[in-house]
Amino acid sequence: MEKKPFVTKEQLEHIVQDFPTPFHLYDERGIRENARKVKQAFSWNPGFKEYFAVKATPNPFLLKILHEEGCGCDCSSMAELVLSEACGITGTEVMFSSNMTPEEEYRKAMEMGAIINLDDFTHIEFLEKTCGLPETICCRFNPGGVFRMSNGIMDNPGDSKYGFTREQLFEGMRILKEKGVKHFGLHAFLASNTVSNEYYPELAAILFRLGVELVKELGIDLTFINLSGGVGIPYHPEEEPNDILVIGEGVRRVYEEILTPAGLGHVALYTEMGRFMTGPYDGLVTRVLHQKHIYKEYIGCDACAADLMRPAMYGAYHHITVMGKENAPCDHMYDVAGSLCENNDKFAVDRMLPEIEIGDLLFIHDAGAHGYSMGYNYNGKPRHAEILFREDGSAKMIRRAETLKDLFATFDFCDILKGAEIPE
Repeated sequence: MEKKPFVTKEQLEHIVQDFPTPFHLYDERGIRENARKVKQAFSWNPGFKEYFAVKATPNPFLLKILHEEGCGCDCSSMAELVLSEACGITGTEVMFSSNMTPEEEYRKAMEMGAIINLDDFTHIEFLEKTCGLPETICCRFNPGGVFRMSNGIMDNPGDSKYGFTREQLFEGMRILKEKGVKHFGLHAFLASNTVSNEYYPELAAILFRLGVELVKELGIDLTFINLSGGVGIPYHPEEEPNDILVIGEGVRRVYEEILTPAGLGHVALYTEMGRFMTGPYDGLVTRVLHQKHIYKEYIGCDACAADLMRPAMYGAYHHITVMGKENAPCDHMYDVAGSLCENNDKFAVDRMLPEIEIGDLLFIHDAGAHGYSMGYNYNGKPRHAEILFREDGSAKMIRRAETLKDLFATFDFCDILKGAEIPE
């Protein structure tokens, strides 16, 4: 599969006249079309709802776009709750899936009427003491061990800090029912960034069977099952992407095999995808500033790991297009680097690319989830702007670039920087 930017070189050259590089550029059309496809894939389930994982791309403009397409918000922190509320997304359109949760965050979630997804058995008592128990509550299940599918080991839930054990889940829901909780949800997240149409159906089968057992043993009212996230995207061009329509059909089959015969054909399905919803629909746009010829050939650009840290943190692959040279032979090997004082500040290592010249624009693909949101300020590097490439072909700033004044604002309690000349 060939990876192509959603903008042409000509369009990008026009955009950079108004917005200096580097910046994240989001594809509104792609985000909307993908959200509609997800909704279509699960349309057989009347209660279905996608709760977009705010942590992936916490920008209110994008949250509003997704909300217009029927999505709610999956929040895991105070900032994400506040952001969702500011966008008019409250009540049961918010799923609060947190861990090691502070009291004030539970209070905020309860004030908003959000669905609370408990991560730990001890949080039953903690939540009750903090703000009482709601009528509807969800519990997160961790089966432990290693999660395998037909194509091998997918992840290791036994090493994950999240969720209840099986024994804790049954005991926890029994206690919650005794304390007056009326409606229950079940949640699990077993693997990250799966590029397999089998993952959701296999996870669904595990949760569906568990749900049937919980209802039979405890007599609870199971109203929804949350498949969480984990549906990934193909970062490498040779990978076959997930087909969400095939995935939805696979989940439908196990739903009708397991839940419907058990009298649970009313159970709503929820998802909490982040990467799949926005990941492919953003490119980090950066301009080449330098070339360095030592033991290796280096391309120095004006973006750095502060703008996209996945390659530095995980050694993750992100495809790079040299704009205007899409059809040129990839016959030069480069490390593509930023300016941080860390040797892992590289977007690519030993990457075969067309010959690059100073001034070229690079489009770093699939930066739309855990890209900007994982940014940081090492070396005092401000994070850069977010731009929306709208359906009509225009560009709109949806987050301005940080400035040094923003970075130094936390010293406003003292005079140590008073009078300092701080560039805008």
